[in-house]
Amino acid sequence: MTQTSQQVVIIDTGCANVSSVRFAIERLGYDVTVSRDPEIVLGADKLFLPGVGTASEAMKNLTERDLIRLVSQVEQPLLGICLGMQLLGEYSEEQGLNGTKQVPCLSLCPAPVVKMETGELPLPHMGWNTITPEPEHPLFKDIPEGTYFYFVHSYAMPAFNTEQGRTIAHCDYGKPFTAAVQSGNYYGVQFHPERSGKAGAQLIKNFLEM
Repeated sequence: MTQTSQQVVIIDTGCANVSSVRFAIERLGYDVTVSRDPEIVLGADKLFLPGVGTASEAMKNLTERDLIRLVSQVEQPLLGICLGMQLLGEYSEEQGLNGTKQVPCLSLCPAPVVKMETGELPLPHMGWNTITPEPEHPLFKDIPEGTYFYFVHSYAMPAFNTEQGRTIAHCDYGKPFTAAVQSGNYYGVQFHPERSGKAGAQLIKNFLEM
């Protein structure tokens, strides 16, 4: 499928990083639509679910925009980015100012999102860190172990492997955590590929070409 014939849609979550994700895709030669219209979303070939901020605010936005049921109906490949990946989980401990109260998420991936245990390392985990991807996974084609990506977060999915979903790349910061996940047609990356230079561009390219 060529760049011009593939329908690429960023789900309009109202989050601040929609434009940067759009520009990153357009730099690869793809046309992109930002939408929350069910016909456009369900008719796409590839979907992106961006997110920044807290899980509680993001889930509130999804509810107000009637996106929770829509995202759950998706059958084509979808890539959640940063908070967008976390929203795929069962719940998040990130309740903004209220601390540890659990926020129900989309439950499309069988894992929680919990506050990172980093020992003496500071939170948030901010800056460049290396990942260890699952060998031969198509999302990481031409991205070797030890490649640096850009992270900004204080909560993360623990590394896990179940029949319903699994960690496909992990990162270490105090303890190992999930840097990328797959659950059926739902994929997610904890880092920001749109802010990760050539490696991030390669990952977006890989997703679009899968």
